[in-house]
Amino acid sequence: MKLYKISLAILLGVGTLTSCGDKLELTNPNQQTTSTFGNTAEDLEECVIAAYNHMRMEGSYARVGYTIDLCRGDEVWNSSQQWYVTFDDLNVPTTLDITFWPWREWYYTINVCNFILSRTGEDNSVLSEKLKRIKGQALFVRGLAYYNLAGYYQNPPLITDYSSYSTLDGLYATNSTYDAVLDQVEKDFSEAMTLLPSRDEGGEWAKGRATNGAAAGYYARALMMRPSKDNMQKALTVLKDIIAKKYGTYKLMANYGDNFREGSLYENNDESLFEVQYLDYGTQGVDDEWTPVNTSPNATQGHAVESNLGPGDCGGWADLSASPWLYQLFKSERTTSGRLDPRLYWTIGTYESDWEGFEYGNVCYTLPLTADAPMVTNNNNGGLPIAKNTNLRTGIYDKVVTGLHCGINLRMMRYSDVLLRAAECENELNGPTQQAIDWINQVRNRAGLANLNLSDFNSADKLFEQIANVERPKEFGCEFGRGFDLIRWGFFYDSGRLQQLKEHGTFRRTADRSRVKEPVSYSAIVTDAELKSSFDTYIQGHEFIPVYQDLITKNPNLVGNSANNSSDNAEYFNGNGWKVHPVVDLSK
Repeated sequence: MKLYKISLAILLGVGTLTSCGDKLELTNPNQQTTSTFGNTAEDLEECVIAAYNHMRMEGSYARVGYTIDLCRGDEVWNSSQQWYVTFDDLNVPTTLDITFWPWREWYYTINVCNFILSRTGEDNSVLSEKLKRIKGQALFVRGLAYYNLAGYYQNPPLITDYSSYSTLDGLYATNSTYDAVLDQVEKDFSEAMTLLPSRDEGGEWAKGRATNGAAAGYYARALMMRPSKDNMQKALTVLKDIIAKKYGTYKLMANYGDNFREGSLYENNDESLFEVQYLDYGTQGVDDEWTPVNTSPNATQGHAVESNLGPGDCGGWADLSASPWLYQLFKSERTTSGRLDPRLYWTIGTYESDWEGFEYGNVCYTLPLTADAPMVTNNNNGGLPIAKNTNLRTGIYDKVVTGLHCGINLRMMRYSDVLLRAAECENELNGPTQQAIDWINQVRNRAGLANLNLSDFNSADKLFEQIANVERPKEFGCEFGRGFDLIRWGFFYDSGRLQQLKEHGTFRRTADRSRVKEPVSYSAIVTDAELKSSFDTYIQGHEFIPVYQDLITKNPNLVGNSANNSSDNAEYFNGNGWKVHPVVDLSK
């Protein structure tokens, strides 16, 4: 009997342990893993939202990921002469930690997209309509991430397989080539075009999600980064399809300023192919969410581009100013009614008599501007305040609330870019032609400028000069993308173009507010101590940002790029047979 009781106790004990073991193996719904999460469309929709979220961080588009490209261009200079100064001077050291921030944000984004794509598989024909759209968005956002990484870092590692993150070899990835990364970018955008709906469907697709029109526009952009005849022909085909409404209905807004205001009346408008969504001022949380790892349920969900651009007298950080060249370019041509180009009002915050009675009038954050009391960006170094993508001209408030508080959506691609790119491709392939002129004139007419005439352009080189150094700067001045343009045009690899960049990039550092609007000349630098040119300090290879040294130190498989090595990229550009257009004097 005693032995029976002992055996029974052991048996019951084993049964109890087995029962406990079953309970321990139950999935905890509050601690999901990659093996239990992402198996439904609802799960993957959460991942899509996370991918969009990553593109509004500091290193993507909320601050430095956007403004670094402004510095790289010839339309903007660093008026603080501190923050961003090495980016503006094109001689960034490899140890500057800011260089890591875009890398960090975009690889976070890629990680999320790769997870989604690992769940949606290769065969699109078996996917539901919802999963097709989820996959299309993941492809678009990953393409956008690598477009930025290639445009900034030249040869970043290309990681497309989510399972690679599970091994050290996968995590310690090696560099890919510029061509390999752009090949993948083109592939991602091209496939996204087939999976996404157009904005005409309405609902969420008309309010900020990636559409087939956005994918098509960026596919053309990616092709044009390597301007072979074949790529320009492919880009032109896609751009003409966008114009023909194959990927949704787009048109120029009658009021140019509607592209740079916040609120549902203006954002995600008929001109916008894709924009980064930010909460309107007054509807945000209070926590600045600078990086992907300090997420807050009460995040502001605004951007700090305005903080970098805002004048010191209005609470801004006074870091970046419009170049005198851009201002004088606007002043050189008046509308058919004899007034200033209205794009100047929304691009640069200067007092002009033409602005009396126009929009919000002569204001800077609701503060009145007068001819004898001009506003400057930086109180020590002067500078023409940048109005675009800020509330300097919108009348919402009188002072910048610094941090991630600006609620204006950043329009990353507008229909005017489609028209001007189509004109550029047409000119490269067949130019100059009346078709190219007609597309340019659509953009000019919106601003009230007179039509260009084909008879005034006796060569493709001259029409290119008009597009590159008149039409695009006026339409997109102080917006993200000018640095990408200078690279794809090869301006860093031609002595004539480099000299032109030095001229465009000349500015005056002065505390004398009366002098900030004066024309400046690069040739006067030798005798005028207040003058400087951003491109005087350009080090070859530094049209790209160096790979942060700490990344190279920690990853034995990673090497630097042309900026790390200060090596010339002219051989690569010229070796592909790509043409750098010679400088043309448009006055002749």
